[in-house]
Amino acid sequence: MGGIEMPIKKKNATWRVRACTGAMVVLGAALTPVTMVWAQDNARIEAGENVFNTNCAVCHGDRLVSTGQTFDLRRLKDNERARFDNSVRNGKNQMPPWRGVLTDEEIDQVWHYIRANAYQK
Repeated sequence: MGGIEMPIKKKNATWRVRACTGAMVVLGAALTPVTMVWAQDNARIEAGENVFNTNCAVCHGDRLVSTGQTFDLRRLKDNERARFDNSVRNGKNQMPPWRGVLTDEEIDQVWHYIRANAYQK
């Protein structure tokens, strides 16, 4: 019907298939570490929730919702990790020290659980 036909050369078609295949392989390889990190973070957050519920929820509230008698952990910011670590390890005000009770790994897990559930602003 009057259209212009341009045959695709076999050489160019093969190159395009190879280029697309290569791009998909590179994209898949690039996303694999992200998926692995996400899975590791998710496992750490779940472990932190268990540690929190076992050791911290009595005072700091179920699912981090404070009863008003203790610090609302959801208010902790990303840059307050040192403050959190110091308070947990050494205690603060009515909070007893947890050094020797919780491992460094457990404290790290709780931190990640708190950060995953912090106020989103």
